[in-house]
Amino acid sequence: MRALVKHHSGPGLKFDADRPKPIPGARDVLIRVTKVGICGTDRHIWEWDEWAAGRIPVGIVTGHEFVGVIEAVGSAVTNYAPGVRVSAEGHVTAGKDFNSRTGNAHIASDTRIIGIDRDGCFAEYVVVPEENVWPVHPSIPDRVAAVLDPLGNAVHTVMAAGVSAKSVLVTGTGIIGLMSITVAKAAGASRIFATDLDPRRRALAKKLGATEVFDPRESAWIDEVRRACRGEGVDVLLEMSGASAAMEQGFGALRNGGVAALLGLFGRPLTFDFNRHVIFKGCTVLGINGRKMFETWYQMEELLLSGRLELEEIVTHEFPLEEFERAHETMISGEGIKVVMAVG
Repeated sequence: MRALVKHHSGPGLKFDADRPKPIPGARDVLIRVTKVGICGTDRHIWEWDEWAAGRIPVGIVTGHEFVGVIEAVGSAVTNYAPGVRVSAEGHVTAGKDFNSRTGNAHIASDTRIIGIDRDGCFAEYVVVPEENVWPVHPSIPDRVAAVLDPLGNAVHTVMAAGVSAKSVLVTGTGIIGLMSITVAKAAGASRIFATDLDPRRRALAKKLGATEVFDPRESAWIDEVRRACRGEGVDVLLEMSGASAAMEQGFGALRNGGVAALLGLFGRPLTFDFNRHVIFKGCTVLGINGRKMFETWYQMEELLLSGRLELEEIVTHEFPLEEFERAHETMISGEGIKVVMAVG
């Protein structure tokens, strides 16, 4: 099969036209991939930063966002049959540890992530356990179904923070940051503020529902946001950038007793004033990893079917898999926001 492989310890991927087709086990489902999405994690892998170099095994097929059609099922699979259009939860676990058995399987101790710990979906075929398969509603188009994974990140972050009737600050309007704005609006946030270095992203954030947007290099914006929120700061911080400066600024704009939900991945360890921003402020800090299995999936399906999410402005480009270099460059350069590749 055709696949994109992390072929060496360095930047880039390699197109392999003769990768062996995976064979499903007894409880696995073989999916013929039709479309895939490129996300921030894939950028880390492409650029081979410190995080990727310490986490990603060389030789793996990358990618974890996809939609496809079931090609075959293992002998013990009972819930699915060939021909069903599906996506899948990328966190694979045996379901036996404490977190798996208490509603937090997304942070299970034995989690293996497709495209990171095991072969992923930047290929014609991918194998996932039956338990991880998610049937896609007929009303959801492939273009959107291919990016349910990052949408789930946004939905999980917003829902965990409890934004209804609250003021919200989104630091970093990348792919998931922009998604979080439309999700927060749909979830009933009272006002949404956003920051980003890119004026195009700021403009799109405003279009998607942000009340005000700011260039984080202009230091006065923190005082402006605090004044707009009773002089105390926002109720909720959604940190989506993975930038140390944004982390510092976001907590500076958060009110005492507020909630900070952190999703952005930092490329390296950072220095942060916990005394000032967390302990003395008495705020609640939530580390967000992936999606709740499968509460978040039901939530995002309902939000999509409600018609209140605006994603067409976010999914901006589509390329064939063979043009993977151009696709990654389009995303990394900022020319594209959410970039999809067509596989099948």
